[in-house]
Amino acid sequence: MNDPFPLSTWERRFERLVEIVPFLTLATSLVISLASPGQAEGGIARILLLTALALAWLLGARTLLPAALHGRRAAITVHFVGVLVTAALLTIHDPIFVIYCISGFFLAAHFAPSKWTFAAVAATSSVLYGSSLDWTQATPQLIAFHLAIIAVQTVAIGGGQIAGIRIEDRQRKYRKALSDLQIALEENAGLHAQLLTQAHQAGILDERQRMAREIHDTLAQGLTGIITQLRAAQRVEDSAAHLDLALTLARDSLTEARRSVAALQPHQLEDAHLPEAMTTLARNWTRTTGVDLHVEVTGERVMLSPAIEVTLFRVAQEALANVAKHAGATRAGLTLSYAGPVVLLDIRDDGAGIHNPDGKGFGLSSMRQRLRGVGGSLEIESTPGEGTAISATVPALQGNPE
Repeated sequence: MNDPFPLSTWERRFERLVEIVPFLTLATSLVISLASPGQAEGGIARILLLTALALAWLLGARTLLPAALHGRRAAITVHFVGVLVTAALLTIHDPIFVIYCISGFFLAAHFAPSKWTFAAVAATSSVLYGSSLDWTQATPQLIAFHLAIIAVQTVAIGGGQIAGIRIEDRQRKYRKALSDLQIALEENAGLHAQLLTQAHQAGILDERQRMAREIHDTLAQGLTGIITQLRAAQRVEDSAAHLDLALTLARDSLTEARRSVAALQPHQLEDAHLPEAMTTLARNWTRTTGVDLHVEVTGERVMLSPAIEVTLFRVAQEALANVAKHAGATRAGLTLSYAGPVVLLDIRDDGAGIHNPDGKGFGLSSMRQRLRGVGGSLEIESTPGEGTAISATVPALQGNPE
């Protein structure tokens, strides 16, 4: 699996430099040492032997050690100690090999970031100055000076290496955070587009359902009343009253159709509140159907929000339309109760009853959908042959007074 956050260019270059620095410093020290005049007898042979030993140690660590162990702390420590030991032996024979000792500072980076980084830098500084110092002529002041240099180098080089690692880690975390943020933004953009599509589709569906309910509650009922009056007019000689009523129903239906398209409230609620609108609805319904409808309002009246009033009014319209079409009732009652946090609408009749109160007919479904839309509920009690009682409950959300 590819690393999603690979090493930076600086990190890769530094790692390659750490690998080749020991070879470069060893070769440079050897060339300068061999070119220097005044070598002691047998000195060149000893230097060549120690150089071969140092080179073998460097190559052995790269080729003989399994790759899986290269990053282990123990393997790094053994390799580092071997380099310092061979560097110390070479520097004792020829001080120019302090150049090779410098490679210890680069190898100390393998311990970063940890306290072992400072230990590796301190060990390298100690070998660097300790092996090149003439201890036979060393004074306390000179030793203290060298110790001070070792301390300063340890803090400066070790701290610099750790700081570099920390900075690179923060940059890597920052890059990862940016990458995660980019992925999250892309996912959010996709979700946002999906939600917009779903909202658009839901809006279309809601609007279709609203128009279906409005047509059912207004046009369908109005047309049913018109047909009823026209049929009644055909059966009697003096049909003027029935025709006038049919004309009135047609005008009201046209008005309601226009209001439904514009998503306006019923015209009965335009200049009156719910109790008065219910009274008007009952009077017109009684005149159209000939069925006596008793209206009662109980509790302390409050001004409800338009959505609540429209919902209750439409539910009452649908319930009364069902009574007129299916119940065959002789009497009906409508009670609007203001009961503190809720408002109750009860409509009952003495008709044939409902055989399946839980049915999925459009009228009942329409009432339930309207009530759910405002946080309300619908209950139906019916016994065949003994009438039906419908109870709608909605929260008493109050509107602004005019």
